[in-house]
Amino acid sequence: MSRTAAIFLAAGSGTRMQGAVPDKVLASLAGRPVFAYSAAAFMRSAVADLYVVVYRDQRQMMELSAYAPTPSVLVAGGRERQDSVINALAALPSDIEHVFIHDCARPLIQAEQLVALHKIVRRENAVVLAHRVTDTIKEHRDEGHLRTLHRPSLWAMETPQVFSRELICRSQTARHRRRPGRRGPRPSDRTARKFFAQSQAHVARRSRLPRIPPRPHRGRGLTAACP
Repeated sequence: MSRTAAIFLAAGSGTRMQGAVPDKVLASLAGRPVFAYSAAAFMRSAVADLYVVVYRDQRQMMELSAYAPTPSVLVAGGRERQDSVINALAALPSDIEHVFIHDCARPLIQAEQLVALHKIVRRENAVVLAHRVTDTIKEHRDEGHLRTLHRPSLWAMETPQVFSRELICRSQTARHRRRPGRRGPRPSDRTARKFFAQSQAHVARRSRLPRIPPRPHRGRGLTAACP
């Protein structure tokens, strides 16, 4: 029987918060750390058999471990987001077939959405949570001209992104050097980072946008400090 893992990305520097909080995934939200909401939603959904929590430093690791679902593996993050994902993928056991990748600064994910994503990825190999854009979006053209984009064709991407493991890892083992005694590419390898960015773009083009029942609020992330 296939198994599924969930990667929780918590190692980001939070620069867009402009120092409003020391750590946005550990910031208190209605009396609980932001991270705890994602962990609880995944636990309620029962979609994952293993959790990989990607942390920034030892202090954060200790605090995240108190709220991490069971069973969890804690993995040090990299310099950039794609480095952290590569580190987490390298920590997965061989029997994992599907992978959720979730930014823990998005605490509004719901268990029923995770269940819907899990069903789709087993058929389609790639799926991403998204919502239709309702704002008017302008594209800045040459000479200061603005063009209104066709709103019905626009989708705003959220997380989790969900992939078959084979799809996201297929080219890594063939293309990139391995460090002795370590599975997967070196996180500091620029080639590996470039590959992963290209892989995400490729998967995004192939991904199906799930038809998930409307919800009253978007799954917004904590990205900017209030003035």
